[in-house]
Amino acid sequence: MNANQRAMRAVYASFLLNGAGTASMLSRVPQIRDALHLRPGPLGLLLLVAAIGSLVSLPLAGSVVYRFGSARTAMAMSVTWAIGLAIVAIGTRVGTPMVAIGLFIAGFGAGQWDVAQNVEGAAVEQGIGRSIMARFHAAFSIGTVIGALGGVAMNALHVDPIWHLLTVATLIGTGVPWQVRGFLPAGAADEDRDAEQHDPWHAWTERRTLLIGLFVLCMAFSEGTGNDWLGVAAIDGYGASAALGSFAYVAFVVAMTTGRWFGPRVLDRYGRVTVLRASALCALVGVVIVVHGPSLATAIVGVLLWGLGSALGFPTGISAAADDPARSAGRVSTVATIGYAAFLAGPSLIGTVGNHTGVLRALTITAAVLALGAGLASATRPLQSAIPADAATVPPTP
Repeated sequence: MNANQRAMRAVYASFLLNGAGTASMLSRVPQIRDALHLRPGPLGLLLLVAAIGSLVSLPLAGSVVYRFGSARTAMAMSVTWAIGLAIVAIGTRVGTPMVAIGLFIAGFGAGQWDVAQNVEGAAVEQGIGRSIMARFHAAFSIGTVIGALGGVAMNALHVDPIWHLLTVATLIGTGVPWQVRGFLPAGAADEDRDAEQHDPWHAWTERRTLLIGLFVLCMAFSEGTGNDWLGVAAIDGYGASAALGSFAYVAFVVAMTTGRWFGPRVLDRYGRVTVLRASALCALVGVVIVVHGPSLATAIVGVLLWGLGSALGFPTGISAAADDPARSAGRVSTVATIGYAAFLAGPSLIGTVGNHTGVLRALTITAAVLALGAGLASATRPLQSAIPADAATVPPTP
């Protein structure tokens, strides 16, 4: 097995364990709520602490990965995530403040772990010479299914969350460092380049990087609103039963995972810009069908189109940000930070508008965002070696 194959397996394992760990924690939220005697409002604020940890972590990730490399960053931050989860587990016996501390630490670790594994995934993709990033993200989705099913089993067996979460923390804290030893030496400095161009923070001034970030934000908005609101929209908008509402969500996830697994072949055949623009338009058509379809059966067709169209946007945007390996850490960090903002803002925006129009009609916002994404897809065009390294930099303000 050569270095690229070994690294590919390591990245698959990292993404899968990331998804499994995340879903394992989320699967026990109802039991954590009960243990802490929290109402919905305080529970929502508590869960927001993890997101805040990630948002603090993500902008710093470029500098960390650039300095220490993706392997050491993934090792350290997966252990940080595991420590955070262990604190959450113990906090279920101690009290809400300790759980909040654990969630912040876990969120902080998750942000930099995610950037590190994406930088490594891009390095592997470049090493093998074909698109594969979307499949790594599909592995994350598969991991979430494994973690969620594990949570179901633990609930069915009435296992206390403290023991379940401590076990998961131990598995992640030991398993990920073991796996990422196979990573390539991504993120190493190139001493022959200009120091300013290598500064990861410089990515925040690059026009191309910022436009890719906005594209990823649009696609993340589509993915996030689909995940969070499709079940509610099916029930409230079409009078579906709870089971059928859940089925709408499952159909979306299955379509997106399928698109991520098989999409790389389409990317290699037709090119990044063409496929991503078509993907955004496919998702847009799906959203329109969901919102305006005459029946639930028609809406499910729209859900499938929406899921397939949303599949490639985020991972391929990350690949585009990492086109230049010497600058991938800072650019991936920047794009991820911009993109993840949609996972926070999207669901709350739909909820706010939905209070006045109904959730189904509020999803029209997603169609508008996807139209913007289709226009921004050209920003992901692969870099050409003939283009100067600073050609994409925003001119200084006079």
